[in-house]
Amino acid sequence: MTVTRFAPSPTGRLHVGNIRTALHNWMLARKSGGRFVLRIDDTDAARSREDYVDAIRTDLAWLGLEPDDEVRQSERLDHYERAFLALREAGRIYPAYETAQELELKRKVALGRGLPPIYDRAALALTDADHAAKQSAGIAPHWRFMLDHQEPIAWLDGIRGAQKFEPAQLSDPVIRRADGSWLYMLPSIVDDIEMAVTDVLRGEDHVSNTAVQIQMFTVLYAAAFGENTGPPKFAHEALLVGSEGKLSKRLGSLGCDAFREDSIEPQAIVALLARLGTSLPVEPIADSAVLLETFDLATFGRAPARFDGAELARLNTALIHQMAFETVKDRLPAGMGEAGWLAIRPNLEKMADVAGYWRIVTGPIDEPELQDEDRAFIAEAAQAITWSDDPWHALTAALKEKTGRKGKALFLPLRLALTGRGSGPDMAALLPLIGEDEARKRLERAARG
Repeated sequence: MTVTRFAPSPTGRLHVGNIRTALHNWMLARKSGGRFVLRIDDTDAARSREDYVDAIRTDLAWLGLEPDDEVRQSERLDHYERAFLALREAGRIYPAYETAQELELKRKVALGRGLPPIYDRAALALTDADHAAKQSAGIAPHWRFMLDHQEPIAWLDGIRGAQKFEPAQLSDPVIRRADGSWLYMLPSIVDDIEMAVTDVLRGEDHVSNTAVQIQMFTVLYAAAFGENTGPPKFAHEALLVGSEGKLSKRLGSLGCDAFREDSIEPQAIVALLARLGTSLPVEPIADSAVLLETFDLATFGRAPARFDGAELARLNTALIHQMAFETVKDRLPAGMGEAGWLAIRPNLEKMADVAGYWRIVTGPIDEPELQDEDRAFIAEAAQAITWSDDPWHALTAALKEKTGRKGKALFLPLRLALTGRGSGPDMAALLPLIGEDEARKRLERAARG
């Protein structure tokens, strides 16, 4: 069974890049009838907040990405401790004492010499006396995983194809801080093993992390988990860029709250992000099942995926124009039925516009600005209006014959008098909703000025 996971840290709100990762992992699992797991990476107690955990759940539910299970790393610390001790027993981790400032200086020196800015493994040369001196001084170590430099690390990436890294060109990763807290690497691997994760789909900024993790998977299986079933399959998708062609800072803050505030439908976000960065066309598809049918990592490209707010707005409008009354009836103003929805829907760009258009029917409307000759024309309309199955066409036909007006000179003054607007929904659909008595009152009021 395919098992995927989305693993946000609750140190902030989800942004559009996170949402895309969550969506693609959900689709990868659902396409094959597998399981999608939400893993809350909350080992950083100082920065993790419960309100962010709640917000993550809320946003995923709003988008229709309900997980099959939820795991909290903060509730699994004993699992990571056992794995840590196993690695230590196997001699694959070692203590180091450099400060952040010392490490930064080493990186600058290496770069200045034209060397890769990787850790020089100086801690491995420390003697027992050196360690004792550090302990006597109250200096606690951080812990690094020791990479095996003997063979290249290779895997077939689901998007990027064949990948190969020389471990000697990678730094031994820090897996535990001096205060005992965990960094990303070790807990993630332990969870993936114990949760039987089969596929890890994430951004291309994690490619070098994957090289390290593949080796850690092998070591952890041997040291702590017994039979080696192999690491998950990995795929790394291109990162999102803004419409201006550069990495946009705005994308880092653009999340579900911003979309909701802008009255963007969740189906529009899903339709856009499902195919963004693929060879498939982005279309206003509301049915997730249709998107799942065509979801295939083989369609993903290597070029940066361009997120365009204008494209999202166009999708949003197109999807609203497809929405049936039954789908939206609980979101409509009081008294607005199916006829009202069908009359107004073609003019909507966002659902937030519904109330404004419905006021055309319920009133009050703005007093129109009409020329004197148009007021006289509207006075004739107030006398000529009769009610039938199609009152608008009956009225305009009668006025055309009586006054000789046609085109804009016929229709615009009537629209202004009846709705207070120079444009809007089709009048043949609106006028029956306004009703005979109200329509006549509006015409008479506009004629008086």
